[in-house]
Amino acid sequence: MKAPIFAVAAASALFLAGCETQNQTTGTAVGAATGAAIGGLTSGSLAGAAVGAATGAAAGNLIGRAADERNMCIYQDSAGNRYKAACPA
Repeated sequence: MKAPIFAVAAASALFLAGCETQNQTTGTAVGAATGAAIGGLTSGSLAGAAVGAATGAAAGNLIGRAADERNMCIYQDSAGNRYKAACPA
């Protein structure tokens, strides 16, 4: 039972891991594995593990993305264009 759960978690992590930062990749993998384990254990089925893996991967990706945004500020230039850059020290 554990092998299919981890296979689903790994597939979810690889699916969402393209062109991402290290924080996003790690968050996606950890979220997928945790979600698959929780979903599989609570439902007792592969479908529950798959739903848990997908949900956990998405949540982990968002958490990793938020970690990347630390120390970033949003600025606006004189033309009204907004952009992100490192906050002043």
